[in-house]
Amino acid sequence: MSKIYIVPTPVGNLGDITNRALEALRECDMILAEDTRHTQNLLNYFDIKTKLVSYHKFNERKRSEEIIEEILTEDKTIAIVTDAGTPCISDPGYEIVKLAREKNIEVTGFAGACAATIALSVAGINTDNFAFYGFLPRKDKELAEALNRISSNDIKTFVIYESPRRILNLIKAINKQMPNADLCACKELTKLHERFTFGKVSDVLQEMENDTNVEKGEYVVVGYNNDFKEKEETGYNVSLQAMIFDKIYNKKCSLKQAVKEIVDEKKASKNDAYKASLDVKEFFESDFFLD
Repeated sequence: MSKIYIVPTPVGNLGDITNRALEALRECDMILAEDTRHTQNLLNYFDIKTKLVSYHKFNERKRSEEIIEEILTEDKTIAIVTDAGTPCISDPGYEIVKLAREKNIEVTGFAGACAATIALSVAGINTDNFAFYGFLPRKDKELAEALNRISSNDIKTFVIYESPRRILNLIKAINKQMPNADLCACKELTKLHERFTFGKVSDVLQEMENDTNVEKGEYVVVGYNNDFKEKEETGYNVSLQAMIFDKIYNKKCSLKQAVKEIVDEKKASKNDAYKASLDVKEFFESDFFLD
């Protein structure tokens, strides 16, 4: 029976791969790999001879359609891996899984390495609730906007991935946006040179700026936004509907223009603002308002 295996691979330590994952990689008809050269090294280490096919963010949509057709017509079993960690978590995989679900193809997940959950387990930061953001935008303006949304989220624990060359820029931006945040910058998880920098964001920034090797190794940043409570206590909790009313009444905006301004001001997503506008429209058309 045709199926798709979502197979995690080690984020650094080869000993972390499971026996079940190795069995799947040996028995499947084809392995879709983010970087075939990288995955080939893994397969060679475990003496696995399965055919490798390139599957990355630049060909994901087209290749997904091709592979799904092949699965359906030739009854094949496919495994998906990424360079490290679990597919679909800030890595390719979503497109083919979505198509598989739509075509009633079985999809099986495997336990295994994921950098986000490893970092959360060792960061020493509250994990009752957390929000995962993956890689944030590179440009400073877009990065600031993304961090502003994170700081406004009532889920205070956040997880961010970052590359070594951009890590200092990210920590500086967090320090500016959330100066009271607790942070743990996790570097080279499970590897020989694994390192953790923990403390208030300003202290973490200072320590990392003094580290001559800061730009070596991949990072997972786990943070806790202590600034949110202050914003919540000193600000006003205003509904989107009230914001729309305010713009219509005080700025003489149309309903459509009021929604556009709220979205442009980053006070709400387009979808949320539109839903709120329906409530406002319903009120204007109600007997209560007309009376």
